[in-house]
Amino acid sequence: MKSAVETLNPTRVRLTVEVPFEELKPSLDAAYKKINQQVTVKGFRQGKIPARVIDQRFGRGAVLEEAVNDALPKFYTEAVNEGELNVLGQPDVDITELKDGELLAFTAEVDIRPALEIPDYSGIEVEVDAVEVSDEDVDKSVEQLRERFASTTPVERAAEDGDVLTVNLEAKVDGEVLEDGVAQGVTYTVGSGELLDGIDDAVKGLQAGGEATFTSELKGGSAEGKEAEVQVEVTEVKARELPALDDEFAQLASEFDTLEELKADSRKRLEEMKRYDQATQAQEKVLDELLKLVEVPMPEKLLADEIQTRKHNLEHHQLGQMGLDLAKYLEIQGKTEEEFDAETKEQAEKGIKTQFILDELVNKEKLNVSQEELTEHLMRRAQSSGMSPDQFAQAVVEGGQVPMLVGEVARGKALAVVVEAATVKDTNGEVIDLEDEDEAEVAETVVAEAEGTDAAADEKPEA
Repeated sequence: MKSAVETLNPTRVRLTVEVPFEELKPSLDAAYKKINQQVTVKGFRQGKIPARVIDQRFGRGAVLEEAVNDALPKFYTEAVNEGELNVLGQPDVDITELKDGELLAFTAEVDIRPALEIPDYSGIEVEVDAVEVSDEDVDKSVEQLRERFASTTPVERAAEDGDVLTVNLEAKVDGEVLEDGVAQGVTYTVGSGELLDGIDDAVKGLQAGGEATFTSELKGGSAEGKEAEVQVEVTEVKARELPALDDEFAQLASEFDTLEELKADSRKRLEEMKRYDQATQAQEKVLDELLKLVEVPMPEKLLADEIQTRKHNLEHHQLGQMGLDLAKYLEIQGKTEEEFDAETKEQAEKGIKTQFILDELVNKEKLNVSQEELTEHLMRRAQSSGMSPDQFAQAVVEGGQVPMLVGEVARGKALAVVVEAATVKDTNGEVIDLEDEDEAEVAETVVAEAEGTDAAADEKPEA
């Protein structure tokens, strides 16, 4: 076999391959054997039909077609290896010559990873939010905990903000009660902004047994988006009572004996959250600066496929689970289809650039992934997918996705290397040392989001 490589552009090549006919013999033998098992000829046992009879009865062309289809992947792979090409996706193959007994010639156009030059990235500087937890932040956190331990007591008075009501609802459109527009015994907290627009004003001032009518645009159901006349009846009013903020509450709501200990723990937790957010922000900003430093030619077919994949995942997974179609989603987001397409393209380009650049860094920095690192990553992915680690691992192995997981970990390590070399300051001008943070986990999360695989996020691997 002879092969030659022609560079069409920085991300696409054309392979020209010539195969002497004798090298097709194994595929020709396999073709005759396969046809033998599929056809019957009077006077011959199945599987024992001579090649000349098959040629006469079914045509030499059918045999050649079967043989070429069998042989092409093998010769294409050999040509790729000879050319030391890092190919992306499937090739566009064109058979240019097929002379029986003499020659098979074909071309294959395919996208390749572009060659990248990674410049010195040690000069990257980014600014992140300072880790500051105010007394107000602590008070708000404790208040949220206090809300979880609130109790309700029936009262005989008019409904007020914060009260918990039991209501019956009936919705009419054009004077007709909707089949799915009647609900009994619904629990509603006044002022929560849930259920329907206009319900708060309607129920305030009503006691148990009181009724009111208001108009509202329906948020779901058979008449979603239509203006409806809604009748609401209040059947019970309950006042919410919050526990006193004292040591007794601390003992009820936590493992601490005093309110001061509870507040100190809340402050510590808030600081840890803000440090994690700070580390995430630093990695995101460093990645953005790195992407600006490197010129990345974009493979057109790969980009088109990535855009299509992102749209498919959004429409058939995320939106499907929410009961929305793309048109309704765009309406909610306040975007036109053109704006959505442009945004999706931009995100896809960023994802491809991120993968190319970080993969190049993995090679440049000679980064390896240990079994322990892979296992930890697998555990995190299993948790986000809602599967047990054993189930997830089995699905990954059966789906041949172990190299994909290794790549995710390696790219996370590559980003961590760049962050360590960069200068990160907070808004107070203080240099931030991120070494105490779980850099690997943060980096993997940031990379997954940039690449669009955090929706791998929510996708289980294919078994």
